[in-house]
Amino acid sequence: MFNEEKVLNGCRKGKTKCQRLLYEHFHRKMFAIALRYCKTRLDAEDVLQESFIKVFKKIKDFRGDCPLEFWVKRIVINTALKQYRSKLYQYPQQDIEELYDFIPDQETPLSRYSFKELLKLIQELPEKCQVVFNLYAVEGYQHKEIADMLNISTGTSKSQYSRAKYLLQKKIKQQETVKYESYRGK
Repeated sequence: MFNEEKVLNGCRKGKTKCQRLLYEHFHRKMFAIALRYCKTRLDAEDVLQESFIKVFKKIKDFRGDCPLEFWVKRIVINTALKQYRSKLYQYPQQDIEELYDFIPDQETPLSRYSFKELLKLIQELPEKCQVVFNLYAVEGYQHKEIADMLNISTGTSKSQYSRAKYLLQKKIKQQETVKYESYRGK
């Protein structure tokens, strides 16, 4: 049984057993979050490792004014965003001010897709779209907050989110077409 208070106190004292318990308790959930922001498992593993190093270094500063899981999650997201920002210089920058108005032809139920299939679709998005989509649709941030976090305009956040939705809908529609055609051909 995970006793958060005991583990937290042990981590504050630098006890490796407590650090291991904390890691084992949260690493699966936090890895899933890192995967949403990274293109590869290797990148997500790097984010996870760097995040837990930060958690253990900053655990003494944790005041308990929010759930521990939320605090750890925030560190993972910030670490993933830091990695994303460090890669930005490698890509040409383009500020998209106009908001794309992508309207799907019809809605496709996502319940037919497993977590891994959805994750793969999100990871195939262009990097900016992927990050904005995760922050808005999954984490629940507003476009103004995303703009501040990523140092972009609110309009760019909105357009990247719209583009991500359009690309995801397009990929899902393509997959549905392939499944239907392969089914019909049998």
